[in-house]
Amino acid sequence: MATLAQPSLFDAPYIHDLASELEAFSFNGDRTVVEHRNGVAYFFNEFWTARQRQAHSIHEISYRACFKPQLPDFFIQRLTKPGDIIYDPFMGRGTTPIQAVLTGRVGTGNDINPLSILLTRPRINPPSLSAIKDRLDMLDLRFGKVQHEELEVFFHPETLAEIEMLRSYFFRREASGKFDHVDDWIRMVAINRLTGHSSGFFSVYSLPPNQAVSVEGQRRINEKRGQVPPRRSVKDIIFKKSRTLLRDRVPQSGKAILLTGDATNCGLGDATVDLVVTSPPFLDIVQYAADNWLRCWFAGIEAAEVDIAMHKKVEDWTSFTHRVLADLARVTRRGGHIAYEVGEVRNGKVELDSLVLEAAVGLPLDPIGVLVNVQEFTKTANCWGVSNNSKGTNTNRIVIFSRR
Repeated sequence: MATLAQPSLFDAPYIHDLASELEAFSFNGDRTVVEHRNGVAYFFNEFWTARQRQAHSIHEISYRACFKPQLPDFFIQRLTKPGDIIYDPFMGRGTTPIQAVLTGRVGTGNDINPLSILLTRPRINPPSLSAIKDRLDMLDLRFGKVQHEELEVFFHPETLAEIEMLRSYFFRREASGKFDHVDDWIRMVAINRLTGHSSGFFSVYSLPPNQAVSVEGQRRINEKRGQVPPRRSVKDIIFKKSRTLLRDRVPQSGKAILLTGDATNCGLGDATVDLVVTSPPFLDIVQYAADNWLRCWFAGIEAAEVDIAMHKKVEDWTSFTHRVLADLARVTRRGGHIAYEVGEVRNGKVELDSLVLEAAVGLPLDPIGVLVNVQEFTKTANCWGVSNNSKGTNTNRIVIFSRR
């Protein structure tokens, strides 16, 4: 495996005056539009591309409500230098720490869901493709037995037997102390290939891979489509996806710190972080436990016991955000930055960026402004009124603070 670090997605120098940089930014000839709301600058432009597969191939795994690697890279390249520590307290699939490592920084991530570490850690220093092939060739999945017949709505019985055999193999390897980084990689890929809507997954046609439908829900999909789960080769699919993920060069000496805990009290030392790039749960919009129940089953995680922050009331979410920002202010050095990505929820009736600014009151954080990344397909002359006539998040809105 090559040891060259992946070049940045952007050719931008390390800067200190981010507000001026954003105001002067131009994309395809379009200058940034700046508006002021309640004394806070809002910067509107298409700051990074919306096109798929413009980033490193190692990022190409699915996770609900994850942002593109272009988002953290935009800030990493402008606000940090190689060797700096980049932190995400809600790392999800690990986009921020992995992009940090790819650009020569120290990737630091935390998530209360232990599934996040299983998805992130193997991609920090991945094994070679030949090592993956050798391990897969060694595995004999032919004699697995189906113990969870209810899952046959997703998988052909023989495929499910292979999945269960592989799952048991990982449990045995961990119990014996023989579990290694190659096993870690294969488990990560298997978790990511459980269900989806193409032949690249173990399952019959289902919801997108970042949303695991319930058993009853999948039964209804099967009846509606008149489909039965086809036979899939678990090892072939894992190797094919591994080859895709390792298509680009990956550094072999990436430095990372990965934690599982409460984002309001992460355990990092005071003033140790140079840049935070993160995106918290948006109220109760995304049901992480429901979306990841099958992945958690495969990994041996009790999804119902993972205390993911979910808030129905705006005031509760704002209070939670204040506690998160307080801990981020503690771990971020003076002069460091926090980029806190949120979006429009409840059909645009709740603008979480305003709540984040409210939550920061009384903390040693100075708001630089709100970057609004308006995707090309939604861009209009009246930037603030942008709408794509759909539910959910229309734009990336990143509230940016400087630690004083």
